[in-house]
Amino acid sequence: MTDLLNAIALGLLALLPLTNPPTTVALFIALSKGLTQKEKNKQALATSLYVFLIMALTYYIGEFVMDAFNISIPGLRMAGGGILIIMGLKMLFPPPVQASAAANSPKEQASFAFIPLAMPSTAGPGTIAMIISASATIKHSTLFPAWVVLTAPPLIFLFTAIILWVCLRSSGLIMKITGESGIDAISRLMGFLLVCMGAQFAINGSVEIVQTIIDNNFHLPRPQ
Repeated sequence: MTDLLNAIALGLLALLPLTNPPTTVALFIALSKGLTQKEKNKQALATSLYVFLIMALTYYIGEFVMDAFNISIPGLRMAGGGILIIMGLKMLFPPPVQASAAANSPKEQASFAFIPLAMPSTAGPGTIAMIISASATIKHSTLFPAWVVLTAPPLIFLFTAIILWVCLRSSGLIMKITGESGIDAISRLMGFLLVCMGAQFAINGSVEIVQTIIDNNFHLPRPQ
């Protein structure tokens, strides 16, 4: 049981900076302006459900997609690292907020749960890249027992979706407590974490590529 809890904790630590609930909350507040509390709650639930489905489907078909398109783990890590760096820089240095972002009519607001809240705000390219990479490697991991490797991923996605749902349901309270400046500060901190994670992704991918080249071209046969 301890192994399962540790795996879930590690998964949440990796996913939460990527999903970045504070940014999604700020976007949710802007898009849900003019909606009733019941409509806001409905949108929050739908967004969380979409996020869970996106992450789960990405995890379980990730290895098939990589095989079908002949994508290597180092290449995916480098591409994912670049995406994370770009996302993190955008969070660190956000563009000016457009005045029209919160000026949509209620009819236009009725379908914002999937786009842009679930994708790309929460389960965006960086999250998808990391999940695909994890799906191709964690199944062969020896760090945790096989039953933990089988059980942990859907629970991680479920807890991530629940955390997002709680944040969205509490968006009004969060805004009152932290204010816009507080959410902006948290978003920038997570942006810095994304830049660091992206750089590490790219470094790991580069090291693996170099190691593969060395093994393929400079491997000397052992003496008999």
